[in-house]
Amino acid sequence: MNNISRRSFLKGGAVSAAAAALSLPAKAASPEAENKSITTACSTQSGTVQGKADGAHLVWYGIPYGAAPVGEARWSAPLDPVPWTGSLDCTQPAPVAYQFSTCPIGSEDCLRLDVYSVPSAHSRPVLVYLHGGNNQIGDSLELPGGELVENDDCVFVSVNYRLGLFGFNCLPALCSGGEATGNFALLDIAKALDWVRDNISAFGGDPSNVTLSGFSAGGRDVMACLTSPLFADRFQKAISFSGGITFADENASARQIANALAPLAVEDGRFSDEASAFNWLLTPDPAVREWLYSVEPARLCSKMTNAGIRMSRFPHLYQDDVVLPKAGFAAGTLNRVPLLLLTGSTEFSANAFSDGWFTSDAAQSYTTAELSAAKQFASRYGSAFYRRFNAEASAETIAPQSDAPVYLCQVEYGSDNSRTPLPPLGSFHGIFLPMLSSENGFRLYADFTAAGYQAMAKQFNTYLKNFLACGDPNGRQRSSLPDWPAWTPTARQTLVLDADATAAYPEVKDTSTTDSAILAAMDADTTLSPTLKSAVIQNVLNGRWFSAPVDEYYQNGSLWK
Repeated sequence: MNNISRRSFLKGGAVSAAAAALSLPAKAASPEAENKSITTACSTQSGTVQGKADGAHLVWYGIPYGAAPVGEARWSAPLDPVPWTGSLDCTQPAPVAYQFSTCPIGSEDCLRLDVYSVPSAHSRPVLVYLHGGNNQIGDSLELPGGELVENDDCVFVSVNYRLGLFGFNCLPALCSGGEATGNFALLDIAKALDWVRDNISAFGGDPSNVTLSGFSAGGRDVMACLTSPLFADRFQKAISFSGGITFADENASARQIANALAPLAVEDGRFSDEASAFNWLLTPDPAVREWLYSVEPARLCSKMTNAGIRMSRFPHLYQDDVVLPKAGFAAGTLNRVPLLLLTGSTEFSANAFSDGWFTSDAAQSYTTAELSAAKQFASRYGSAFYRRFNAEASAETIAPQSDAPVYLCQVEYGSDNSRTPLPPLGSFHGIFLPMLSSENGFRLYADFTAAGYQAMAKQFNTYLKNFLACGDPNGRQRSSLPDWPAWTPTARQTLVLDADATAAYPEVKDTSTTDSAILAAMDADTTLSPTLKSAVIQNVLNGRWFSAPVDEYYQNGSLWK
């Protein structure tokens, strides 16, 4: 089936008493006695899973939360995992979701999650994490959770879900019917949250205290979940690490997908020309669906590679009025939960410095010095828009509609204004992750072992621990840390984190800006010639998640549609 055929799934489903009993540890006379039942072998509704001890924490890799979306299930709402007998070995990472990085890798059998806990866990807050990667690449190992469960008194769940055209595909042949949707990855996330609700008690977690979090594309998925009635009551708090709000028009997205896949239909002899194939792919013809299911995963992956944070290169998060309302946050379906919005100061640095335009033929007429200045220009103003997009602009959208608090945080560490600059990337996209785990890819960018950075990380984790516990980063009892106030339209306060070599310097202040102020600064900037400035604006800053104000002001041909 290619639609959401069960109302119970759309509404969160009901858990039978028998199933609930299976997911819970045996009742004991005291918490201490119950703690003893937490071992590396845990019972889930589908069967027993065997994890392993890793230092002071426990980990279970690759637990199935849904049946493999293969065959006729490739584009469908996820089904329950197939039960197993005996004990499922979850001591090694599972294959990643099918994706294309430099080549096709992974498996379509990807609806799996990792759980981290500690032997003494009992009714701990649960932190569910969605990895980044444009919703095209990445996996649950992006942020290992061992240090989080040891330091922040939580149970950590990291989710793999369908990516690329397997996770988002709104061609009419796949999305016909009143409850049909192309947002398959969001259905996976809902299914993972249902698994947490039904099973996490066995791992020491509290199913009534779940925080949904994500980084980058995962953060944007979190923001999408906030708007969706599908996710009502599926989580109690939310965190977006460098996420922001993006949606895609369903019809425009279908045209972009059809354009990308038309060459494959020609290769397979369906049509002799791409124009005819394009028109065919935009029909609900059952033959289109049959052909799509026959295409090998590697060929599908290869047609939409790295989006470079441009929706046109991989359109997703469709406003279809099934999972995501066409009216977005204005639809009145906001899930009103406490929310953390976090950003680095220099969010666009890596994208700016690596943008392909700088090595294009068009750029070769400029000197090395001119191109270096152009990269700095793109990083400076792209980062200004990106950090506003991640935090303040999102807060401006959500806060007026919600009676739940919204908290903003900006990491200054690494930026040019920091006590510890980290050239060339500065306070880069992902600067939060080394504060949560020393085992992550971002540690290759800089040395995060300095005492000051570690002090800053400890402070942030104190706020995070409090938020996970009660929805307030300040906790029920105020500490010696600065009070982190909720952001409001009239009190635009942000927690700013910075450190030198030996100490951390948290500060609460107004970091707000406006689109018009950033645009005015761009206009006034004389570090580039008018010709080069125009080229950078039109080719590097256009069509990004955050660049609608840029595209409108400079009349760019936006790549969104």
